[in-house]
Amino acid sequence: MQLIKNIKVGIIVALFLSLGLMSNAFRADLPESQQQSMPLPMLADTLKKDAETGLVADENLYMVKAQCISCHSSKLIIANRFTRDGWKQKIRWMQANHNLWNLGETEKQVLDYLEKHYAPTASAARRKPLKDIKWYKLEEK
Repeated sequence: MQLIKNIKVGIIVALFLSLGLMSNAFRADLPESQQQSMPLPMLADTLKKDAETGLVADENLYMVKAQCISCHSSKLIIANRFTRDGWKQKIRWMQANHNLWNLGETEKQVLDYLEKHYAPTASAARRKPLKDIKWYKLEEK
């Protein structure tokens, strides 16, 4: 009886995995113009991650690993989102307070990577404040 339940669960898991792979295959066939118009969470799901760090795979990832991950966890990067200037300020703060070395010419590669993949994202904001409100006094009966 337990074996039959395990087989059913395995079939269901395999079905969901195959559906996910098929949907990603169709998404990759979309023209670049349509991929750009997808909501951000959908695009973020399609980015490949580095298995070791969990950071987005990119041509500049090796430099981020060399300059950043040698001192702290990649989770610190993943948990934060800054503009390019914000990331640069963090680097300067680490240099002033935690003996981070001068990144030299590699700083541009690190900042390019961080700005591209870990910049602030637009989120669902609250509605705009109401204007020209006509208030009235509630009268108790």
